[in-house]
Amino acid sequence: MSDAPTLWDTTRSEFLKFRTVRATFIGLATLILLTIGLAVLITVVIRTNWNQRSPVERLAFDPVATSLVGVFFAQFAVGVMGARAITSEYASGAIRTTLAAVPRRVRLVISKAIVLLVTFFVVSEVVVVVAFSVGQAIYRGGHLPSGTLSNSTDLRAVVMAGVYLTMLTLVGLGLGLILRTTSVTISIYVTLLLIIPIIVNFLPSNWQSHVSKFLPSNLGQAMTSPSAFSPNSFSWTSATLVLALYTLAIVGVGTFLLTRRDA
Repeated sequence: MSDAPTLWDTTRSEFLKFRTVRATFIGLATLILLTIGLAVLITVVIRTNWNQRSPVERLAFDPVATSLVGVFFAQFAVGVMGARAITSEYASGAIRTTLAAVPRRVRLVISKAIVLLVTFFVVSEVVVVVAFSVGQAIYRGGHLPSGTLSNSTDLRAVVMAGVYLTMLTLVGLGLGLILRTTSVTISIYVTLLLIIPIIVNFLPSNWQSHVSKFLPSNLGQAMTSPSAFSPNSFSWTSATLVLALYTLAIVGVGTFLLTRRDA
């Protein structure tokens, strides 16, 4: 019989490492503070200044999107945590011990992915539901238009916000597997989510409409927007599929490189 650890063994080990590292709690606290804190701040500011808004601005008001604005900033927190799940081991040299204990490298990646997927799906969904609920309570207190989870469209937008953050965590893991250095991984991750969309804005308008909808950040907007389908973006189902394919491709490339490289 083989003495190699099973998937259950490696997953338990990875979860133990994940929950005993101080950076994990710092990252989760950052995720919570950014998502809920900004929801409170933005909705309070909107409620306070509602009377100064023009009729056009009031008609265009989106109570769901404004309460989930913290997701834009939280996406950087989850990406960093996903990357550090592997790059921190390269930085400390612990990757050699890990690979010696788990010689089946694909199994190691699957275990890390399971830990991140389960943890961040649960945490992200709880956080976005709280952010949404607090934001809508603030709006209702000021007699502003508000959303509700009993509305299937609003519920979908909130749930997909958690799914978006979860997939970005795995994107961070995949980039970390490819690049192996925390600073470089974070730089590339931020470039994908923030810098490239800025560059695309300088392209000719007919190019923008074709390119921008494939960007991860725009896919996230399509996934979390409760508004009707736009011809310049994917539907929320297509956007979710495209981002899932990105995630699988990046993690897949990272896994392939891990199996071919020395530690």
